[in-house]
Amino acid sequence: MKIYHLLALIPFIAILGFSSWANQVDPYVLGMPFLLFWVVLWTVISTPIMWIIYKLDSTNKEGR
Repeated sequence: MKIYHLLALIPFIAILGFSSWANQVDPYVLGMPFLLFWVVLWTVISTPIMWIIYKLDSTNKEGR
């Protein structure tokens, strides 16, 4: 396992680890309760993180 594979833990920790911190209804962000916004935000942020992992992984290079 390469060190950049640990980048995949960032969204996992953010969504599951900090959901108890984000579990609030009062602050609405973009019309959503804060917890729903938190999960949607990290789902969107996960896409570039996974793209970075894909680009850094040597098994995805052309001409294997």
